[in-house]
Amino acid sequence: MLSLQIGPLALPTGLVLLFVSLCVAYGVAWSLRRYRQQPDAGPLVSDMLIAGLLAARLAFVLRWHEQYLVAPWSIINIRDGGFLAPAGIAAALAIAAWRCRRPAMAAMRRPLAISVATGALAWGVLSAGISLAYDKPSALPAVALQALDGAPVTLAALASGKPMVVNLWASWCPPCRREMPVLAAAQQARADIVFVYANQREDAPAASAFLDRSGVTLRNVLLDSDAALGKAAGSSALPTTLFYDAQGRLVDTHLGELSDASLASKLQKIAPSGSL
Repeated sequence: MLSLQIGPLALPTGLVLLFVSLCVAYGVAWSLRRYRQQPDAGPLVSDMLIAGLLAARLAFVLRWHEQYLVAPWSIINIRDGGFLAPAGIAAALAIAAWRCRRPAMAAMRRPLAISVATGALAWGVLSAGISLAYDKPSALPAVALQALDGAPVTLAALASGKPMVVNLWASWCPPCRREMPVLAAAQQARADIVFVYANQREDAPAASAFLDRSGVTLRNVLLDSDAALGKAAGSSALPTTLFYDAQGRLVDTHLGELSDASLASKLQKIAPSGSL
């Protein structure tokens, strides 16, 4: 499941899990301070979070610096989801070790360890529960799609044994419109990957009118009038992009706007022999 519907909002599952896990960690830190008279580990948990996020972003930017140098302002656009989790975890643990190294901070070690471990456990349990409750499709969905001229199309037929990127979009979606030039440029540059643009719940005139206004040239624009691909992926949010390898296996997903760098990082996973 890629997104969770909370009222009118569709939030990324990972973001919701992070928020809940942090609430658990802060709640445990507060309980230990209130009822066990332990030092308050909450501020240090916050420092670990900030250091982790900054390090994860910096590591991603350095890894894909060529893409970011083209548009340096995009470095601060964290909506592209460009983070390297291992670097963030390492930085967070390093901050904790550095702050607790002194004998005067020895009393902080136990409540901090309990708070962080409980938050991590909450993340693991919730992630496992969602995975068990929702079976992520492992192959190209066999759903009924239409070309703009009304001809029936299947993803498997379009893939023809190549890796495939399936972008779920709609003309009313601002981040969908913003990322279209990025996807169009990648489609022009990567003949080894099939790009598909599956419009969600709109008709052919609406999709065609948007494409005419945008001036973006796209191949394989399809209509998914029932949003069947979104349902199969477990996402009610747009844009959602699905990445399949040459065997038709779902390798990665992206919820939200793609940048040149975040798209390049995903394409490397399905076609590691080439790069943008």
